[in-house]
Amino acid sequence: MIRSARKASLPPVVKGSLAWFVPLLAAFLLPASLPGQCCAGGSGSPMAGDAPLGVLDQYQMEINTNYQFIHTDKFYKKDERVTERTFDGYDSQYQYIKLAYGLSKELTVSLENGYYFLKQEIGYQHDPRTTYTSKGVGDLIILPKYNVYRKETRKSVNEITLGLGYKVPLGSYNDSVGNVEPFSGQTYYVTKPTAVQLSSGAHDLLLQAFLHHGFLRSGIKLFANGTYIMKGWNPNGERLGDFTSVAFYASRTFVEHIGATVQARYEHMARMQVNESVLMFGRPSNYFPEATGYSKLFLTPQASYTNGKITLYAATDIPLYQRMNTSEHYTQVGSGNTTTVGLSFRFFTTHPGLKQIKVAGTYVCPMHPEEVSDGPRKCTKCGMDLERVE
Repeated sequence: MIRSARKASLPPVVKGSLAWFVPLLAAFLLPASLPGQCCAGGSGSPMAGDAPLGVLDQYQMEINTNYQFIHTDKFYKKDERVTERTFDGYDSQYQYIKLAYGLSKELTVSLENGYYFLKQEIGYQHDPRTTYTSKGVGDLIILPKYNVYRKETRKSVNEITLGLGYKVPLGSYNDSVGNVEPFSGQTYYVTKPTAVQLSSGAHDLLLQAFLHHGFLRSGIKLFANGTYIMKGWNPNGERLGDFTSVAFYASRTFVEHIGATVQARYEHMARMQVNESVLMFGRPSNYFPEATGYSKLFLTPQASYTNGKITLYAATDIPLYQRMNTSEHYTQVGSGNTTTVGLSFRFFTTHPGLKQIKVAGTYVCPMHPEEVSDGPRKCTKCGMDLERVE
């Protein structure tokens, strides 16, 4: 059969396999996890980044981009891995971009978006007739973050940051492919599986909490990061399951420029909901709301190299435990290999308040002049020893 791609134009109540938004992480969340036999690839979070961060300094800007590779061919019933499947696997290649700016010492606003160079569900036995592929722009995240608490001493720094974000659907969520019936020559259009749609088509609300405790003398940092995404209904009567992530991190800087971070992360995604009227006229064979939702535990090591304003980083997800929220009649694809490589560039658009660091007896970081202390300690950003101003 001959296949061609176009936008689905059916009425909303009879559109088939609908939106499923699955990019990553963030957050450092970035790499992650996979819902569903009908839904695969990536985390339930639309954010992806390097290590978790609080707010930027006032007038400081960050440009953060990374490239994320996802591949999986693992299928589960509950928490048991099985060989049963209706497709062979899933691949994704996603370029993530974040622009963040410090409006004040307490408030940072970021815009996050990305582009899928590949989202692919591989057909059973690599059948090209049931292999679905797409590429294009993902959704836009607007995320203001406010630092509600910060206390710094000569030995440690502590901070708490809260974020409230909003996801604007930009990517397509109703793409379809056309199959030509060989005898009549008539073309039949089938909505692509939700695994390869670029967006859920819904407006989502994001809540984020970030806690940080840093030991200034040793350079060890402890983080905790929580994310909750309240999913909205899309125009086709679908609501993807709400997403929750709780992560704990430990990091340390070595020889001034090298950083190592280890993350333990728990993720939970509820089963998707479907308006009953959507299923009144049946549904396509690639659409299984019953095979969505999961609980997973990950271990994620990350290495970074910082030189001045630029940080290079790489991370990989290691799934430790996966339990799918699926019935006994369905299998569900699980998480496989997820690797992220990227860089972060930070700079100041202006330098207010630099006069204070010239006061004799104060200490300042040679790489980050905004880092000032009245005593010797390590920089909270790069781990270098602050130098005394004479």
